[in-house]
Amino acid sequence: MNIRVMVVDDHSLFRRGLTALLAHEPGLEVVGEAADGSEAMRRVKDLQPAVVLLDNHMPGVRGVDLLPGLLELAPTTQFIMLTVSEDEEDLAAALRAGAAGYLLKTIDGQDLAAAIRRAVGGESVVSAEMTHKLVRVFKASTAAAPPAPAGTLDEGSSLLSPREQELLREIVRGASNKEIARTLGIAETTVKIHVQHILRKLNLSSRVQVAVWASERGLG
Repeated sequence: MNIRVMVVDDHSLFRRGLTALLAHEPGLEVVGEAADGSEAMRRVKDLQPAVVLLDNHMPGVRGVDLLPGLLELAPTTQFIMLTVSEDEEDLAAALRAGAAGYLLKTIDGQDLAAAIRRAVGGESVVSAEMTHKLVRVFKASTAAAPPAPAGTLDEGSSLLSPREQELLREIVRGASNKEIARTLGIAETTVKIHVQHILRKLNLSSRVQVAVWASERGLG
């Protein structure tokens, strides 16, 4: 079954070019487009795509401000910011709001397709150019939060089972589902189930949000 993708961007030429580019990628299907926030909300609700590529700067609204509402309408959809902004604050805001990734519009077409597939597989996708900024975001968040005693968990993560706590640490480390499965000696499908349990228990919407949440508390 093809991965159903939707593109949200106010530039029609960019949308059409991206749609044409992804049409040549096996296993991907662009099922819809939107040019503004209200159209995005309506079409995401109707289409329930697997992945939405979301521009951050559109007339009258930021993509990151749409994320909470979009996630309510389509909780299983992976929202990837696709933007020209290399601003550290935009990156942090997007990940905290529940984005599954943050990619720059300079990304190569094949790399974008690969990132979409990885996001559907439960991985976090961040452009290489933004990785060092992501590390700074984590460090700043951790420094701003009250230090947690070594090895302890707060009331949110105390809801997790010992196995889920192990997965939490692997997610913070940036490990993929396949790497976690190999490290813990369990099936990759079991990892996916545990990740879904962690998201539900912590009331979060993506593994990137889990990593930010845990880093802010000095966990991992």
